[in-house]
Amino acid sequence: MSTGTGTRTRWDAWAGSVPPLTCTRTQAPSDDPAATVTRLARAGLADQYMVYEAEGGAWHFAAGSAVSVTAHADGITARAAGRTWTSPTGRRPLKEFAAALRALSAAHAPDAAHGVGTHFYGWAAFELAHLLHADPEATGDGPLLHALIPSVEVTLTEEHTVVRAVDEVWVRKVADLLAESRARQPESDGTPPESAEAIIAAGTAAYGSAVARTVEDIRAGLLEKAVVSRKVPLPAEPPIDFPATYLAGRRTNTPARSYLFDLGGYRAAGFSPETVLEVEENGRVSTQPLAGTRARGADPAENHRRRAELLTDPKEIHEHAVSVRLAWEEMAAVCRPGSVAVEEFMAVRPRGSVQHLASRVTGRLGEDAGPWDAFASLFPAITATGVSKRDALHALARHEDGPRGLYGGAVFRGGTAGTFDAALVLRTLISEGDEAWLRAGAGVTAQSDPEREIEETCEKLRSVAPHLRFATD
Repeated sequence: MSTGTGTRTRWDAWAGSVPPLTCTRTQAPSDDPAATVTRLARAGLADQYMVYEAEGGAWHFAAGSAVSVTAHADGITARAAGRTWTSPTGRRPLKEFAAALRALSAAHAPDAAHGVGTHFYGWAAFELAHLLHADPEATGDGPLLHALIPSVEVTLTEEHTVVRAVDEVWVRKVADLLAESRARQPESDGTPPESAEAIIAAGTAAYGSAVARTVEDIRAGLLEKAVVSRKVPLPAEPPIDFPATYLAGRRTNTPARSYLFDLGGYRAAGFSPETVLEVEENGRVSTQPLAGTRARGADPAENHRRRAELLTDPKEIHEHAVSVRLAWEEMAAVCRPGSVAVEEFMAVRPRGSVQHLASRVTGRLGEDAGPWDAFASLFPAITATGVSKRDALHALARHEDGPRGLYGGAVFRGGTAGTFDAALVLRTLISEGDEAWLRAGAGVTAQSDPEREIEETCEKLRSVAPHLRFATD
């Protein structure tokens, strides 16, 4: 293992040995991109992979780790070509993490034929929030950030499928998989309704008590809002089939982003209702707070009634408004003066088994700010923490059972051209080690009723629980 105290110089020297994605092949578009990326994920091409469904019908599959970078509270570990480097961070992991990715990604020459640079894929754990906003000692010993620069990347759009890889061997492997029969495979039935409801109902009494205690804190003036969540453990046997669960859930859900991955110690299949951050090459940055919830089902008339109820409920409107206010303040901290605006306010978005009040806050990054500065300001999403973030984090530490890990964090895809897209980790099946679970929360304010917040978590869990699929012999 090599260690050192210098950062940028060492990253630059190391990056020269990282192979770029210089081999490219363009193929016909997929008529079922969800099934195609699921098949790639199931193929076992590498020990780490990620599927990321972005905006505008673009799907991405990345596999292999030409480079991987992991951040803990006090150190960065980077790996490539059988070598490992470590560096202290001085408890500023985002700065060092971004520097490592920037230098290492820059070694990958842009693909002139398609006008793209290198991309990285990764996740941020919720406990990073304590380092950024509250108590550094509360971060724990686990990894806070993990990302890879892939050996192969596949992008599927309506126009074409593009494969980019470090060599022709990778290109041929993926091309062969893409050429396999496109006949739709039969998809197994989901979790029986009674089993799904039993999973969803687990731990509701304890959660109601946590909500009641949080309401007391709010009425005592300790904070304005907290998003209190509950963890729903899943049985160890039979093991869950993550790709099949992802495909089944994506057939039904209507997410802002979706993802499937086995990366950095976590496995996940999720259908995110909102983005934490979107950054374009031109410096336009936006965030999409969703707060305020009602159930959504098969009856259009009932959905319309609930939508009208949502738009007039004082508690839901207050919860949403304070979230938008704080999003505006966090954007203003990293954007050019006068550029921050609320472009959309209190629209209603369908998201699987629920519908949410949704707004969008936009701005232009300041001259001295980049995507990671914006991420540091906006992470974790207001709609997964509360107001103020610092006070909400202290409340969550008191009232939730154990660390959140990936839940409430972010899954992201970024690039050397300055783009960054980070999805909020909600409505997600998560596994670490031998444990798998679901988790859901609700925004608690002074007007909250514990029974209603319990029901809201159940409504959200129905976006995932009925679609669980299990491995068969």
